[in-house]
Amino acid sequence: MKHERVCVIGGGGFVGHHLVSRLVAEGRRVRVPTRRRQRILDLTVLPTVEVVEADVHDPTALRALLDGMDAAVNLVGILHGTPAEFTRAHVELPQKLVAACAQAGVGRLLHMSALGAEAGSRSVYQRTKAQGEAAVLQEGARAGLAVTAFRPSVIFGPGDSFLRLFAGLMRLAPVLPLAGAWARFQPVYVRDVARAFALALDDADTHGEVYALCGPRVYTLQELVQLTARTLGLKRWVIPLGRNASYAFARLMELKPGRKLMTRDNYYAMLTDNVCPQGFPARFGAPTALEAVIDYLRCTGPHCGYELYRAQARR
Repeated sequence: MKHERVCVIGGGGFVGHHLVSRLVAEGRRVRVPTRRRQRILDLTVLPTVEVVEADVHDPTALRALLDGMDAAVNLVGILHGTPAEFTRAHVELPQKLVAACAQAGVGRLLHMSALGAEAGSRSVYQRTKAQGEAAVLQEGARAGLAVTAFRPSVIFGPGDSFLRLFAGLMRLAPVLPLAGAWARFQPVYVRDVARAFALALDDADTHGEVYALCGPRVYTLQELVQLTARTLGLKRWVIPLGRNASYAFARLMELKPGRKLMTRDNYYAMLTDNVCPQGFPARFGAPTALEAVIDYLRCTGPHCGYELYRAQARR
């Protein structure tokens, strides 16, 4: 069965932009809810996209969003917040979405979990991601939903907030103290993640499965930061911080008002390797090497991603 009409919760985010543009290129009709339409006006240039202002945490609004849909995708996730905020985004929303799908007669659900999602993790982010994943698989099965979950490592690509964060910091300062420099990641390209979601959508063999998504190579955080500097042609002194200093740095950053560079919860998450021993699932194609596409970091204008999305949608 081809799922022609798809509601993408979190479609206005980083991964969402790439997935929505891919689904449009495949000829599907896509509904994207958002609190403020103005924030994702770039998606309105894509054909067959319907942007709807709605609060997805409201069960009534969520149920209405699924009217006429064949499938739903949940991409919602937060990296910083209180335990209550993590629970609301990662556990309660997936539970509400399962219930809304059952009420609306939507039989297909794709869910974004996270590599390292474990019920016993010291990281609230990882614990709540594990709880949300378990909820959609177990409650979804009881509701008759065909559910597939994905666990990506850190995701890179145009529009990311991972490597671009370090790129921005290194453009400002010649010296960068680096907390968690030892942490190991196997970053995955955003378009590979979008491809995995899109290919799984109509594939009955993926029902009930959980897939880890990683790129072809493992890096330490220090290696990723140094690669970013070389790509930008910057000579920077990266100072790796040990575990005690990294914890203290994370605690200090929590006190900073506004956007958080790092928190203790991030520190706890970095204590576990974020890698895939089995690599990228062959059924979704081959993963893209970071070095092959990292030049996107050189684009700094506010419209860097617009042409990418338009090109993917064949506009």
